[in-house]
Amino acid sequence: MFKNILFATSATEASDHAARVAFNLARQYGAAVTVFHVLGVPTRGYSQVVVDVRTKESVQVDDEYRAWVVEEIKNQHGGEMKKAPQAVVEVCVGYPHREILRAVREKKPDLVVMGGTTGGDSVYKKALAGTTLQKVAKAAPCPVLAVAREAASFWGGFSSIVFGADFSKASDAAFDFSLKMAREAQCELHLFHAVDVGATLMGKIMDQDTIEGQIRESLNRIRGRYVAKMGDFKNYTMEVWEGIPSIEIVKFARERNADLIVMAHHARQADLEDSPMGSTMEQVIMRAGCPVISVNRLPKA
Repeated sequence: MFKNILFATSATEASDHAARVAFNLARQYGAAVTVFHVLGVPTRGYSQVVVDVRTKESVQVDDEYRAWVVEEIKNQHGGEMKKAPQAVVEVCVGYPHREILRAVREKKPDLVVMGGTTGGDSVYKKALAGTTLQKVAKAAPCPVLAVAREAASFWGGFSSIVFGADFSKASDAAFDFSLKMAREAQCELHLFHAVDVGATLMGKIMDQDTIEGQIRESLNRIRGRYVAKMGDFKNYTMEVWEGIPSIEIVKFARERNADLIVMAHHARQADLEDSPMGSTMEQVIMRAGCPVISVNRLPKA
C-alpha cells in the first residue's frame, strides 16, 4: 500500500517518534523513504544566510554546511534508517510547510510522516499540533501521518484501525482510505462517531433524550454513508458515544487496542484550503496512544 514515503523531520528529538513509525512502515511495505529536512528560513530574498530552524542561529548555507546537516540527520535517525536501505536524505532552504508541500508535489508520495510538534519547552507547543503539520495536513494531496507521543510510536503492524467519522466530505475520503487499509491488512475496522455533548443550541445544553436521539441518528448515518460502501468486507464494528469528541475517540481507540486512527483533517469545513486543522484532530494527535492519519482527499489514481 505504501511504496513511497516522505518523512519530514525537524532533525531533533521531537521527530524521533515519527521516525520510528516511518521506517517500520517502510520495512513492512518495502517502501522507499525520503528523509526531508528544511534547513532554515532565508533572512532576506534569495540570501544564503538563513535562520536555522533547530538552533535559531543565522548561518551561511553552502555545500559544506548542507553536508554537515545531512550527517547530523543520519546520526539522529541512523538507527531507524537501517530498517530502510532505500532511504535518502534531502535538505533545502525555505519555509518548512511550503518546502514540504513542494516536495510532496514533486515526489508524489503515498504517505507523509511528521511529528506532532516542533519540540521545545513551550506549553503551547506541547498542547497543540505544530503549525507546519497543520498547514501540510490541510493542503497535502495524500494522507499525512502524525506521531506526537513516544507511546504512539511503537509499531506492531495493523490489526485494528479506528475511523473517526464526522460525516463531512473530507470524512468520506478518510473512510475510503480506512477501508482500503483494512482490506489490505485484513484487520478490524471500527467506525466511530462521538456526539458532542458540549455543543449547545441557543445556549441550552442538550438533554439526555436529545443526545440519545442523536446517537440513533448517527448510527443510521454510519450505516447509510459508510457501511453501504463496504461490499463483502465484514470485519467491522460501529459505535456512537456521547462526550467530548477528541477524548472519546482516544478512549475508544485505547479500548479497541487500535494501531491507527484515521480522521478527516478538519470537521465540517467546506473550504479545505482556508480551514484550519480541526481542534478535535489536534487534540487526538496530542493524546492518542497510536499514530493518527489525517486525510482530506485521496491522491488521484
